[in-house]
Amino acid sequence: MATSRAADEAQIRRLIDRSVEAIRAMDLDGLKACFTPDVVSFDVGPQLQSVGVAAKMQNWVLAFTVFEPPISYEYRDLAVTVGDDVAFAHSFNRLSGTLKSGAVKRVGPWVRYTGAYRKIDGVWLIAHDHVSTPINVVTGQALMTLEP
Repeated sequence: MATSRAADEAQIRRLIDRSVEAIRAMDLDGLKACFTPDVVSFDVGPQLQSVGVAAKMQNWVLAFTVFEPPISYEYRDLAVTVGDDVAFAHSFNRLSGTLKSGAVKRVGPWVRYTGAYRKIDGVWLIAHDHVSTPINVVTGQALMTLEP
C-alpha cells in the first residue's frame, strides 16, 4: 500500500508540474488535459466559482491576455496527501509577468492554492482548485505583498 501511495503521489506531482509548464507556455490544450471535465474552480477574479473545464480555461484565457509573454509560474511548500482515488495538495503559488497595459512592469502576488484530485481510470486529474489571497478583515483589502 505504501508503494502504491508513493507512486500516486509521484503521478500527482508530475501532473502539477505539467500544469505549471502549460501555464508558462500559455498552452491551453496542455492545461485543459490536466483537469476533469466537471472541474469546480474557486479561482481569483470576480466570480464565486467556475464549473466545467471550458469555464476554467476561460479564466486562463483572461490571464494570458493581460500578460506579455513570457509569464512565470511557480509554487512553494507543496504538500500532497493521497487516498485511494482522491487526493489533495496545497501550496503557495505565484503567476507573474509584465502587464500588456504597461501600467505595471512586473506583477505577481503570492496566493494560497488548494487542489483536489480524482483518480479516473488510473489517471489523476484536478477535480477542484481553490485560489485565495489573505485579506485585512478590518479594511477588506487583499494583502498582496505577503511572501511565503
